[in-house]
Amino acid sequence: MDRRTAEGALLIRLCGRWIEYRFVRRRRSTIVISVDAEGVAVAAPLRAPWRDIEAFLKQKERWMVAKMDEWARLPRPALVRGASGESLPLFGSPVVLEVSTGRRAVRREPGRLVVSAPAPHVAKVLVGWLKTQALDALTPRAEHFAAHLDVAAPLVGLSNARTQWGVCTEGGSIRLSWRLVHLEPALADYVVAHEVAHLVELNHSKRFWSVLARLYPDWRAARERLELAGASLPIIQAAL
Repeated sequence: MDRRTAEGALLIRLCGRWIEYRFVRRRRSTIVISVDAEGVAVAAPLRAPWRDIEAFLKQKERWMVAKMDEWARLPRPALVRGASGESLPLFGSPVVLEVSTGRRAVRREPGRLVVSAPAPHVAKVLVGWLKTQALDALTPRAEHFAAHLDVAAPLVGLSNARTQWGVCTEGGSIRLSWRLVHLEPALADYVVAHEVAHLVELNHSKRFWSVLARLYPDWRAARERLELAGASLPIIQAAL
């Protein structure tokens, strides 16, 4: 357990290969492993013995290696510049851009988006249209979930965040990443339900997860799918 990389990360041999991971001790009662686009991270209680940490990692080695391989297979985010022939997902289905020079407008047709704009502003016009679609789609879902909790429908706004899908404020409003427009509605629904649940429990206590389960029973699977789906979403040049 004392092997380290030149950058100070720890190494452990799992399933016949050396795995690099970030390690931290915190005031907590259990050991937690996370695997994402940044690699493997392990958080352990302040006084957890190394033998217990190592045993836990060995116990989870097959899962860890499988998750690392799953992340490695994901396509890298494509850079969309706003040119004809480029593709991006819209509500979980791929659409191809058909771009022309002219008055600013976007029209959705089966399997494609027809974008008209002055040449330097195509990506900006596209992002503006996507934001409108996101707000139009997500606002009714927030109202739907709020009604199930018998609370007032929240004011819904959009953010440009790439890594934080949503946030709920103490004032009872929620902000959602407009990039949810790329995802299939079931995954976007999970994010909306998560933030609406915060209207009742502004924390991540057991009570919060219980409220979320009422709104979205399959939240665990959705959270995992969301992490994977989000890692390969396109990067639109105007949104950098």
